[in-house]
Formats: sequence, structure tokens, C-alpha cells
Amino acid sequence: MKAVTEMSFEEALRELEQVVGQLESGNVDLEKSIAFYERGAELKKHCEAKLAQAQARIEQITLAENGEPSGTAPFDAK
Repeated sequence: MKAVTEMSFEEALRELEQVVGQLESGNVDLEKSIAFYERGAELKKHCEAKLAQAQARIEQITLAENGEPSGTAPFDAK
């Protein structure tokens, strides 16, 4: 199983969808359900962080006076 921190957004989202499907099926024993839930929470957190990074990068795009993108400003992720 790939570490969540090494996954792209798309990989994490695909696995999160699989985890949700397993949990919704009701065919998983309690211990596996807990493990799936924990993995799902980690995947959700990773996806949210990736989305926040993407949003911050988009917000750094600068616009010229005519409203057209003219470049980017440095992103400061403090």
C-alpha cells in the first residue's frame, strides 16, 4: 500500500472513493472498518491539503490592467 504522503491528489481521491465504497457496502468486519475509516481520514486530509495548495497557487496569478493573466507572484506557504 502506497504511503498517502506520496500520492497525487488523483490517486488519493480514487482510493478514498474505494474506501467509502467498502464502508458503505456493510460487508466489512469491525476491525477492517476501523482500519478503512482511519485510512479514509488520512486520505481526506491529504486531498484537502492538495486542494488548498492548488488554490493558493491559483490565487498567486497576477492580472494585467486588461484582466489578462500577466504572470505569477511568489507563493509563500507560511
